[in-house]
Amino acid sequence: MEPQAGAIDRLLTLPREYAGAGPEITAALSAAAAIARLDQALSNHPLRHAFIYRTRLEAVRRQAAVDGALIDPWQLSATLEGLKFRVDPYLRIIERGLIFDAARTALELHQWLTDTDFDQEGEVQRAEAELARHAALLPPLLAAAQGFWTWIECGEARAPMRAAVVRFWKRHKILRMPVPLTGTAALRAGAPDSRSSWVPHFLLELEREAEEAIDLLFLLERTWFAARRSIAGRRKTSHAAKVVDILAATPVISAKTIARMLGIAVKNAIRLLDELCAAQIAIEVTHRSKRRLFGLAGLAPLREAVRPPYRPEPNRGPGRPREKIVEDAIEVDAEVPTTAPLSPLERRDFDYSALEEAMVHLDGVIRQARQALRSPYLAGVHRTTEPAEIPAAISNAAPRLGVDFL
Repeated sequence: MEPQAGAIDRLLTLPREYAGAGPEITAALSAAAAIARLDQALSNHPLRHAFIYRTRLEAVRRQAAVDGALIDPWQLSATLEGLKFRVDPYLRIIERGLIFDAARTALELHQWLTDTDFDQEGEVQRAEAELARHAALLPPLLAAAQGFWTWIECGEARAPMRAAVVRFWKRHKILRMPVPLTGTAALRAGAPDSRSSWVPHFLLELEREAEEAIDLLFLLERTWFAARRSIAGRRKTSHAAKVVDILAATPVISAKTIARMLGIAVKNAIRLLDELCAAQIAIEVTHRSKRRLFGLAGLAPLREAVRPPYRPEPNRGPGRPREKIVEDAIEVDAEVPTTAPLSPLERRDFDYSALEEAMVHLDGVIRQARQALRSPYLAGVHRTTEPAEIPAAISNAAPRLGVDFL
């Protein structure tokens, strides 16, 4: 496609030192093709903003995991919803506090991608300058890989370069939307430690991320349209269509947040969500009486989060557990929806205004969650506090943040 033509043409005329770099050229061409398909699929797509929101959350979660702050999708989504954590009682207080640290790390990485402050912007611009220096000599994809390698080898932080790479794709018309393709797994432990091996590895990771993004976009499209068709025929004053749009835009959400977004009572939001669950349009991710979380049924990112972690059986003393532990879990249809794209005529069937309004509100939810996790009661607990003082610091902070560790 046209935005990719310049990159492919430049790949055919390389500097002399790249004349024999076969693996790098092959990986770059393969990545360019996958990214071009993603860019074409996103072009004027009605769900592109919801897609960007979801991919950013998943990208920063993976980045945090690679950087040593592992957090699962349920915990990150629960953090955004202000859900009180009820983690397993056998975990130590320091391990429970690591949930805050991982969530704070992920949301700080999210800020690098979306809303940099003054100091962060300076670092990102330095990283952009490094990429521009390589882009003067190399095609964009190879320049990004080489620039990333040089930046990391100089001991610089990863977050600024990740943000710079996302901007780099738009500046060079590789992508028209700020899709967070950053080759996250290329920085995982055990990655190649030489430039000649790492550059093609990084490009292959970009290709994999682009292909997964295409699958997510088409899956989101099919699931959202199927849900909207399922509620067709309801009265015009019904909020069911808007609830479906909100569920499509975010991995999980609570009835309280939906009620605030729609300006209705919480009990009415719960009633709508229960109706959608009964119609198998939505699923409840949590097993709680309060602050229940819901998601749109059929979306792959929810499948790994619907089953709660195994816990010891209540009222059972010490000793060997039973051979088989049975847990109540949500039954999710194992059939994966088809990922073929819809036609433009099919996309015109619905109004997308509620979805755009939901995105504005959800961006505000992330900012509020980030500010809450930067509370002075928790700031620096893991980085500046001595290990012996961490449990007391977490215990003192939890009541003020509305967190329940019981």
